[in-house]
Amino acid sequence: MMPQRVAEAFRAACMAELSSLKPGNVHIFADGHGMVVQEFIHSADAVAGVIAQPGLSVGQRILASVEATWQVVSCNTNLGIVLLCAPLIHAALSNTTSGSLREKLQSVLAGLDVDDAELAFKAIARAAPGGLGEADAHDVHEAPTISLFVAMQAAAERDRIAWQYAHGFEDVFGVGLESYTQALHKWENPAWATTVLYLTLLSEFPDSHIQRKYDQARAAEVSRQAAAHLHALLAHENPKLYQRALLQFDAELKAQKLNPGTSADLTVATLLAHTLSHSDAL
Repeated sequence: MMPQRVAEAFRAACMAELSSLKPGNVHIFADGHGMVVQEFIHSADAVAGVIAQPGLSVGQRILASVEATWQVVSCNTNLGIVLLCAPLIHAALSNTTSGSLREKLQSVLAGLDVDDAELAFKAIARAAPGGLGEADAHDVHEAPTISLFVAMQAAAERDRIAWQYAHGFEDVFGVGLESYTQALHKWENPAWATTVLYLTLLSEFPDSHIQRKYDQARAAEVSRQAAAHLHALLAHENPKLYQRALLQFDAELKAQKLNPGTSADLTVATLLAHTLSHSDAL
């Protein structure tokens, strides 16, 4: 694909995610966690300008995107999004392998090296995501001695974004795309299909951002609540009739300072994968 088209697809995915009701996360219906929607829009614009530049490695895409973000906002709005979307974008831009986006992605992930790890570690340390702390091995504050792929494999059990690297973005191309396309078919409304996508990811996988800041039990309870709301939402022929209940759930999560940020990041990555997979230029 042409870099400009990929950049536009990235920004569109970010805007679609912001425009959908995502309980506990920032969206156009409600700000939260000391952040406002406009900061995420500025971040999306900044990253779109650099993440799809030709000739960059995955690690360079990640670091350039984080640096561009911090030039326009003063908080971590999109580290997870960047970590997930950089290899997807690299795969879409690849001219060295043939096949589907998912097949190209496998090649990209397998080719990640120590240089990618060094740049990604710098980006993660710069963004300083909530609950990052220090790791016993492969700490991002130290120079890596392994490839980014191996580092992500090592972190996969405690971080769902790292898990995607280790498992070929299975959540994105599996339950993510499946739930989104089914909801899109059901209602023919991308915004509500995105809400379904988000709630599906949150209900299927305890959010690792919540788990990192609190504990596994708290993350599991939020997943249980999300599953109940997802079931109720899908029972409606008109999803707008369930909007008030979702806004109440949103307020409850934010009052408890619970932000399913990883689920939101995976939502953006799934929306981007959907667009890139359906491009006739791939």
